[in-house]
Amino acid sequence: MDATPLASRRAAVDVLMACLDKGQPLDDALAGHRGFTALDPRDRAFVRLLLATTVRHLGEIEGVLSGLITKPLDGANAVGRQVLRLGAAQLMFLGTPPHAAVDTSVRLVEDAGLHHLKGLINAVLRRISRDGDALLVDRDPTRLNTPRWLWESWIHAYGEDTTRAIASAHLHEAPLDLTVRRDADFWAGQLEAEKLPTGTLRRKGGGHIAELPGFAEGTWWVQDAAAALPVRLLGDVTDKRVADLCAAPGGKTMQLCAAGAQVTAVDISARRMTRLGENLARAGLSANLVTADASKWTPEEKFDAILLDAPCSGTGTLRRHPDIAWLKDEEDVARLTVTQDRLLVRALDMLKPGGTLVYAVCSLQEDEGVERINGILVRNPHVKRVRVTPAELPGLEDAITPRGDVRTYPFMWADRGGLDGFYMARLTTN
Repeated sequence: MDATPLASRRAAVDVLMACLDKGQPLDDALAGHRGFTALDPRDRAFVRLLLATTVRHLGEIEGVLSGLITKPLDGANAVGRQVLRLGAAQLMFLGTPPHAAVDTSVRLVEDAGLHHLKGLINAVLRRISRDGDALLVDRDPTRLNTPRWLWESWIHAYGEDTTRAIASAHLHEAPLDLTVRRDADFWAGQLEAEKLPTGTLRRKGGGHIAELPGFAEGTWWVQDAAAALPVRLLGDVTDKRVADLCAAPGGKTMQLCAAGAQVTAVDISARRMTRLGENLARAGLSANLVTADASKWTPEEKFDAILLDAPCSGTGTLRRHPDIAWLKDEEDVARLTVTQDRLLVRALDMLKPGGTLVYAVCSLQEDEGVERINGILVRNPHVKRVRVTPAELPGLEDAITPRGDVRTYPFMWADRGGLDGFYMARLTTN
């Protein structure tokens, strides 16, 4: 057996265990795994695809495995469970040749010293390779691949039809979206990208990001089309003093700088702020960078406009980060709402009278979105909602809520590849 396929899958097993057994975000687990970082780019891409596919279809995979395994694989045998999950994902969803998926899986448990599991791994995966399609018949992938806490929260907020549309969209990988500083039509051609109605460029092909035209010069940066919308809601920011709170890794900061604002970017993470500074330098942009807890930081003077992209559960980004669904729960959301309220109050204190505050979260949870804004409005009579107009969101008029806020769903622009799920609201003060 070639060592490279085995090394790739060994890294995948380790990372999947770190994620699903220890609660580490998938991206963090990958970045910290020496075996993964030592792989060549092609093999790293395979590992990412394998892991994302496994987690994206985890409910279906578990449904199949539970019907084929009579005893739980836990404790010292937990590696075997992850090997089976990865093997099943290769056979059912990636079209990996059965001999490659089965043989490497058997080798993995053998290398882990779990010789007593070799027969089980071989038998289960060969059954899946033979009967995989039949094993998936009459299953409900949208429901199975969505944890109960998420499913029930969306049913309560949006109803079953919308919930199913959301869950279905999460089964598809997100495209690569880019925000370009200028000449979007020109760069659409250079990058073989589609220009979306809101100005974002959507890449049609693959390739390494750092090798694409314009990256080194900072002409564009990676940013989901929905994530680029909050800055639009601030309107013309030329020469205005604007605070970007919870700013890292900096896509919105770069948007604001490119639009001519005098930007102060605040984030609590020194590591992430270093990355933000590097991104600004690559683009030839500058901002006042402040490493601080935005809920406690006090500026020397108030701002004309503030963008608060608050810490949240991230459930609107499951197309990109499917592990979030299995790592977060209702208690996490409840804790985050406390932080969001604290940040909102502090942000309003930093805002000049008559200034504009845009609140945004990449979450589909109503608790983190409209409920936070409604609560602030009830408790602060001097704060007013400023309705978003259809002219501000070309092609996304349906995302404007009856209250005048913005709610994007993953299934929007489905024919173009979808969107991240965001909630946005615009406020001002008397």
